[in-house]
Amino acid sequence: MSAVRHPGRVTRVRVRVYGAVSACAILCYLNSLHGDLVHDDIPAIRHNHDVLGTTPLHHVFLDDFWGTPMGDQNSHKSYRPLTTLTFRLNHWLGGLHPWGFHVCNVFLHVICCLLFTRVALRVARLQTPFAAAAGLIFATHPIHTEAVTGIVGRADVLACVFFLLSFLAYHDEGICSKHNRMWVSSQLAALSMLAKETGVTVLFVNLVYDLYHSWPPVKRSLLDVKWNEDSLLFARRAAKVLMVTSLLLLLRVAMLQGSLPKFSSQDNPAAFHPSQQVRFLTFSYLAVFHCWLLVCPSTLSHDWQMGSVPLVSALSDHRNLATCLLFASCLWIAYRIFNDMDHQRHSPLIVGFLLLTIPFLPASNLVVIVGFVVAERILYIPSMGYIILMVYGAQLLYTSGFLRQRSWLLWAVLHLSLWFMGRTVLRNQDWLTREALVRSGVSTLPHNAKMHYNLANFLRDTGQLDIAKDHYHEALRLWPTYASAHNNLGTLMSEPEVAEGHFLAAIRFSPGHVNAHYNLGQVYRKMNRSDDAIAMLEKCLRLNSVYAPAFLLLAKIHSGQMVGQLLHHVTKLQPTNADYLAKYASWLRQNYRTTEAMVYYGRALRLKANHRNSIIGAGQTLRDRGQKGRLHQLLIRWHIICRPQSTRRIVYTGDIYIRSWEFYKSGQATSLPIRSEVKPMRASTPMHVTSLLVTEDRSDLIPLHVGTFGEDKEDLKAG
Repeated sequence: MSAVRHPGRVTRVRVRVYGAVSACAILCYLNSLHGDLVHDDIPAIRHNHDVLGTTPLHHVFLDDFWGTPMGDQNSHKSYRPLTTLTFRLNHWLGGLHPWGFHVCNVFLHVICCLLFTRVALRVARLQTPFAAAAGLIFATHPIHTEAVTGIVGRADVLACVFFLLSFLAYHDEGICSKHNRMWVSSQLAALSMLAKETGVTVLFVNLVYDLYHSWPPVKRSLLDVKWNEDSLLFARRAAKVLMVTSLLLLLRVAMLQGSLPKFSSQDNPAAFHPSQQVRFLTFSYLAVFHCWLLVCPSTLSHDWQMGSVPLVSALSDHRNLATCLLFASCLWIAYRIFNDMDHQRHSPLIVGFLLLTIPFLPASNLVVIVGFVVAERILYIPSMGYIILMVYGAQLLYTSGFLRQRSWLLWAVLHLSLWFMGRTVLRNQDWLTREALVRSGVSTLPHNAKMHYNLANFLRDTGQLDIAKDHYHEALRLWPTYASAHNNLGTLMSEPEVAEGHFLAAIRFSPGHVNAHYNLGQVYRKMNRSDDAIAMLEKCLRLNSVYAPAFLLLAKIHSGQMVGQLLHHVTKLQPTNADYLAKYASWLRQNYRTTEAMVYYGRALRLKANHRNSIIGAGQTLRDRGQKGRLHQLLIRWHIICRPQSTRRIVYTGDIYIRSWEFYKSGQATSLPIRSEVKPMRASTPMHVTSLLVTEDRSDLIPLHVGTFGEDKEDLKAG
């Protein structure tokens, strides 16, 4: 009877293990579900047309992760269409509400925890209690907060899902049969790469682990100089894996479209250091630093750029000892694995070592240069290898007799899991809002110029301009060549001469800074230096020929038909921008081309039914043409559109407008829910208007316009 009951008991135990791991993974991230879109979520989701669905679906496979065409010179070259598709699906289901995005991230993390636990049980062959401990530690490890709580980190989590599925399909016969495992594993590896580039490394992990298991027959074949059946089968599998890997890498290189991503010295200072020794020592130490974050995740930050980790510039630097210790440990583990290849008694050792090292190599700067110094989310997959090695070490201590009392080990795992869970819950709080994230960054890395810059941007956007200036100055003190800090500080200066100095500094330190060129042109226009303004804007357009604000500013400087040509060109550059269409339509109306004006007003209203400037401009055009019936219909339409959005009373007196050719009856209080500024009509307008009171909600997290001088302060661009 016991032989019959044993499989059922094992199944029940494993079900409990999976249930405990899932519960811990969910509990750790429950408080992250009501977080906002912060940090990289803004450009990758809120401002990404591929996510918002304003571009055709096939553009997802032509653009980079941030929505820029892969062939564009400004493209980041990060090609992750599968992740972008999941963002687009989230937006289609629930709009930009962050809750759905967070739920999806947590759900994917739970799947990763379950798959990793199965890897620990079925492939690494850890004992069930230790496999459970590995799953619990992975579920609660604080290093994963950036990947799970930060929505953009979904790329790493989704890639990990397909990474583990590919690994299990290749090595776990319970997942996939031997006949299909090669192609199923390869297809899952391709999906992992389409979620994030590092996913392709699973093919190397599969191949090396397959070599480990196939080593006895391969060794006999090498010694006998003769193929045997098992070695021949391995050779065929290896050839297929290498062929698939080559094809995927060629596809990835082709997507670069002939150019590499552009990084700056502030992104990765060591990469721009002229000394090869400094670069090698620093990059080697960064591997140690990443490992330390896995061992002791007490200090976490969303950004480690700009001197957060000082360069290792000399052999006498004490940090080189840690580097030597890490590489010596890796060599020792590799030696133990090589000695075990004949007997194969330590599967967890090689599984952990492969998962720790191979997925980390592409982001280590030791193989290719990347655009960051330290990034916590890249440790999502490598952390599995570290956890297996750590737990396997505990298992060896227990089985060797060093730890005979299981309760000690149980309490150690429980204590570690609870500490990790508490640290994760607290770290989630930092990711809930933009303010919490930037303030935690300054608190963690006060010597990091980027942290002060981010906090200054937040203070600027919330109207705390004086404090924002202080943090911009602190960022420049820590990093004097910080071009974007100079540019943004210049937008806060009320004196044109002071602003000019900051914009010139930004251009000096970053000659390709488009916004700084534009802002300097704007300052010159304020100072009535029209020729200098035109020259600066033309240089801006040489840097970026599709920079629409520069064309608009040139239109303000020029006169006559040149203005119409510039505005018309802008509508071609941005055919889906209702504001630009309305600007050109207004110029057409002022030049008595009312038929063409109505065409562009109509295009703007089809894009945005409640577009305020288009509604008023179209009404003025209909009034000028004497089309009272159409004007009456337009006003009714505006009233119907605006009424559900208003929390105040809307007074509609269409008959009065028609009879007196007025939008608002003289002396009548009217409130419309679009803007909070009073803008008088043009003096040339024949009708009489007392006022036009409207309100506008500017809820962008990082506005593109800031400034404090001149009537066109909205034209200044933050970097």
